[in-house]
Amino acid sequence: MSEEKSLNFIEEIIENDLNSGKYSSIVTRFPPEPNGYLHIGHASSICLNFGLTKKYPGYTNLRFDDTNPTTEETEYVESIKEDIRWMGFEWKHELYASDYFQQLYDFAVLLIKKGLAYVDDSTSEAIAAMKGTPTEPGKDSPFRNRSVEENLDLFQRMKNGEFPDGSRTLRAKIDMAHINMLMRDPILYRIKHAHHHRTGDAWCIYPMYDFAHGQSDSIENITHSICTLEFVPHRELYDWLIAQLEIYPSHQYEFARRNINYTVTSKRKLLQLVNEGHVTGWDDPRMPTISGLRRRGFTPESIRDFCDRIGVAKRENMVDVGLLEFCVREHLNKVAQRRMVVFDPLKVVITNYTAAEELLPTENNPEDPNGGTRMVPFSAEIYIEQDDFMENPPKKYFRLAPGQMVRLKSAYIIRCEEVVKDADGKLIELRCTYIPESKSGSDTSGINVKGTLHWVSAKHAVSAEVRLYDRLFRVEDPTDEEGDFKEYLNPESLQVVNRVYAEPDLLNADLNSRYQFLRKGYFCLDKDSTTEHLVFNRTVTLKDAWAKEVKKA
Repeated sequence: MSEEKSLNFIEEIIENDLNSGKYSSIVTRFPPEPNGYLHIGHASSICLNFGLTKKYPGYTNLRFDDTNPTTEETEYVESIKEDIRWMGFEWKHELYASDYFQQLYDFAVLLIKKGLAYVDDSTSEAIAAMKGTPTEPGKDSPFRNRSVEENLDLFQRMKNGEFPDGSRTLRAKIDMAHINMLMRDPILYRIKHAHHHRTGDAWCIYPMYDFAHGQSDSIENITHSICTLEFVPHRELYDWLIAQLEIYPSHQYEFARRNINYTVTSKRKLLQLVNEGHVTGWDDPRMPTISGLRRRGFTPESIRDFCDRIGVAKRENMVDVGLLEFCVREHLNKVAQRRMVVFDPLKVVITNYTAAEELLPTENNPEDPNGGTRMVPFSAEIYIEQDDFMENPPKKYFRLAPGQMVRLKSAYIIRCEEVVKDADGKLIELRCTYIPESKSGSDTSGINVKGTLHWVSAKHAVSAEVRLYDRLFRVEDPTDEEGDFKEYLNPESLQVVNRVYAEPDLLNADLNSRYQFLRKGYFCLDKDSTTEHLVFNRTVTLKDAWAKEVKKA
């Protein structure tokens, strides 16, 4: 009997809440800001929030935190929705913080009427200077004791657009000596004359994250508002605002962000890479974005498995990207179709093969009993890899060499009889003979060979471009090094191979297909591909090529 997986600390809280009768069902939300594409770090939050309401009664909302009009775009909204659906999840309600702008404004007015908020004319620099330090209390703003009537009038005029950007803010009136500096009269609203992607020019004041977040949770009756650890200091303000407004008591819980080595997940840094042309876009297969991983050939199953393996914890740590690569290898090994593709072709002429051609049945995936077979064309001229031949081989070399025999995958045993070179001594082709009785599946030759090579028929070969992707950075934590993080980009993160021949079945490839190119790695078709020019991306190598490098270091 398999051991039942233990609960994480958030699941323990939810089970206690349900068992105690505090809630009969739960409501979670995934609240991205639409100012960039989702990345692998967001995948953990997606799997957590949506996974909880798959496991327990309830539902999850998708709420866009769109309170900063200068950085948010509809393009990002659409990409986020596409990524979540691709990950295998569906939300109950699609909501936006901007849906609540009037209600949030009314909440702010209520705080003013209670004497708990005031309009401050101080500059951002002056406000920062008055904040104090963790060991020294702050100083009251000279505008802190304005009357309720004056504050209501000024806040209304802020809303009406009478003041320029940065000239006034609305601040909560809490305690300028509070031990938690976020409680020292935090800013609730700022003036920003900017066009919003959904509300247009209807508003010129926008709520700060801390004011929009908890109140939006409350409006939606979110029972468990799950954030990353950097929001721990914000929880006190979250609770204070809900208590003062006397609204639905949503509660915030925090879990540890998982950082992944050999990459960055800061949206600001990712945007730099895009804008400065270090990558081709947000969906560049080297990017840690979900769209980049999808384009590279990662599967949603492998990403969900990765998120499950790293788990939910209360302490941050660095996760080895090798685990993510392991998860995709594990899944692709089960589902990827096997195909033969030659990257560095060497022509082989089989001199005693007299048939025009024949079709040989070949397994699509030996790991899948229902994978079926395909027919691969075979002819007298084939291509093998240059690396699979050596003119003067060492002992225990089991690939092709003069006088040596190998098996061609799903075909025949061949023997190298002659090496053909040009006038400069450059290898042109090999001339071989085949053993007719050695056909795979009906071999009666009695010959045993240790080497098996993949190949493609020269007559039927399809040309392709292969893009070999590797890790984007050459150091584990590029943000922890001296200087600009971009100085640590891996110059070999992309290698393009053009002289590639593939078996013709790959003409039928589509963007959802996943392949193992025998002895080469896992690959998928790229969106740049056309019927005239096939382009394939390497998802991951067959084995962890970086493990040896780590041992060397």
